[in-house]
Amino acid sequence: MIRFRQVLAVPGMTPLLGISLLARAAITADAMALTMYVVVALDLSYAAAGAVAAALTTGVALGGPLLGRMIDRRGLRTVLLATVVPQLVFWLAVPVLPYVILLGASFAAGLLMVPVQPVTRQAIAAMTTAGQRRAAFALESVVGELSYMVGPAVVILCAAKVSPGVVAWGVGAAIVAGGAGIALLNPPLRAEGEADGGAAGRPRRREWLGAPLVAVLTMGFGVAMLLSGVDLAIVATLQEAGQVSWAAVVVAVFGVTSVVGGLVYGTLPRPMPTWLLLGLLGLVTIPAGLAHDWPWLCVAVIGAGLLTAPTLSTVSDAVSRLTPAGVRGEATGLQSSAASAGFALGSPVVGVAIDASVPAGGFAAAGLAGLLAALTGYLLSRRSPAAAPPPSSSSQALEPCDADAPGPDQLGIAATKVNEPEATL
Repeated sequence: MIRFRQVLAVPGMTPLLGISLLARAAITADAMALTMYVVVALDLSYAAAGAVAAALTTGVALGGPLLGRMIDRRGLRTVLLATVVPQLVFWLAVPVLPYVILLGASFAAGLLMVPVQPVTRQAIAAMTTAGQRRAAFALESVVGELSYMVGPAVVILCAAKVSPGVVAWGVGAAIVAGGAGIALLNPPLRAEGEADGGAAGRPRRREWLGAPLVAVLTMGFGVAMLLSGVDLAIVATLQEAGQVSWAAVVVAVFGVTSVVGGLVYGTLPRPMPTWLLLGLLGLVTIPAGLAHDWPWLCVAVIGAGLLTAPTLSTVSDAVSRLTPAGVRGEATGLQSSAASAGFALGSPVVGVAIDASVPAGGFAAAGLAGLLAALTGYLLSRRSPAAAPPPSSSSQALEPCDADAPGPDQLGIAATKVNEPEATL
């Protein structure tokens, strides 16, 4: 726990994580809030609600890299202003929008979603030393898990008490408050001495978007696809057993064990390779399909839960290390887009597997997706480092890497200098 205390003692870190939790809880619940509005207030089908949620998710996936690039070039507060205002207008208007307009407006709102998660990751990379970074990203992954546990549950609970329109206003208010809070905090996005994102500080994309970073983004896509599929497989398994009301308990166990796993991983003396963590996550997910009622399913998901937050944190850590400071916003935007794409694809792929077999097939499909992404990431990361262009000098931090920084075999990335003069991944 000493590592976590050191991270939380970094000036601005605690308020950054607190604001991030508030905003991310709302962002994870935004699709649910729109679903409740379409189904309950507009009295339309779940298919219609799914189309609105898909439009929002598609916008988020496409907008991430664009907003990240804008942060690199124009600065944090400019982008926050350009996203907070549209979010305020959109969520205030939701209760009066007809369905067709809501569909298009949801896509636009996704494109201009407040980039809380990418900004938090950029700030962590800038505010921490090499020795603190793994624990810091572990805390960031714990914040993400807590947001997924709290956000949708609060929306569902509130929807039973008040109108869906009021719930939408509440979600929008939390997103706007989070964006405004980060703007007021204005955390640094580059360490002292790192180049800015102007023309002189931006290396060409081919200089940093090579096989190592593509490997990490592929694994980020894979873990998101796996997690999305697991949620659906849990519901399908319990529905077949006539115990679907217990799904929330199983998901809660999954989330709590993920938080525990993230906290434990942050205290370990050495990191583990991303491909290995994701591969293990895929392996322990497959046998969860052998459970046929909720108590055994709670036990079956513990292994996957313990590995979830560590896997997510290593992906974030690797992206920060492989990316020059001048393009870190664009890179974290790509990471968020990869995750959004994985979440969007996971449910339909696993759904097809469940329909074609049994609910256990959903866990198998989700686990195999994780294994395939881990294998792909491993093979990509083992490409000859000589084929990769050297990083920009803007990626070098002033502080040399300490003993805690991962080596080539620890993140599964070919030896390429990034961020710190002596650091290799």
